[in-house]
Amino acid sequence: MRVKVEPTAVRRAFEPLRHSTAFSESAARVAAGHLPLEMLQAMSLRPELLAAFGAVSEAIYPGGIVEREIKELIILDVSIRNRCQFCADSHIDMARALGMGDDASQLLDNLAALPERQRIAVEYARAVTRDANALPESLWQKVHAVFSDAEVVELTAITGLITMLNLFNNALGVRYHSTGSQPSAAG
Repeated sequence: MRVKVEPTAVRRAFEPLRHSTAFSESAARVAAGHLPLEMLQAMSLRPELLAAFGAVSEAIYPGGIVEREIKELIILDVSIRNRCQFCADSHIDMARALGMGDDASQLLDNLAALPERQRIAVEYARAVTRDANALPESLWQKVHAVFSDAEVVELTAITGLITMLNLFNNALGVRYHSTGSQPSAAG
């Protein structure tokens, strides 16, 4: 990781978040004297950012109104396209824990085989990340045929959030090192 994070900074940042549902697993690790995933360690240098990330996570991931499997596919697809090792590998582990297969990224190789909502969500996320200013009307029609407006807002938010996290992790050299236990959404 390209930034230095002292364990005391992590403990200080997690203290006010110890009861946050978004950080339950990580807060327990910190309380036990261990460090959370590297992404959360980096965010600990800006506790306000860490808290804001937790609030957004509680609102759209893993919670929210769109099925978790759809969000996992979006996160995987966007992360693979942005070459974010941390997000891609950690969400392969999360998807495995959800029963989406040993390597859910393989599902993205044949979108036509996915259920309609999953396929259209991935198509939408790809179009948004390619050029959000040029979304084809035909795509909007397909999206609105299977998603409510509130769901479209959530799909767009998760696409933007994971893109930001991909850039954050890539720029800071944050890596995922599987611990054998499944990571939670925010950690």
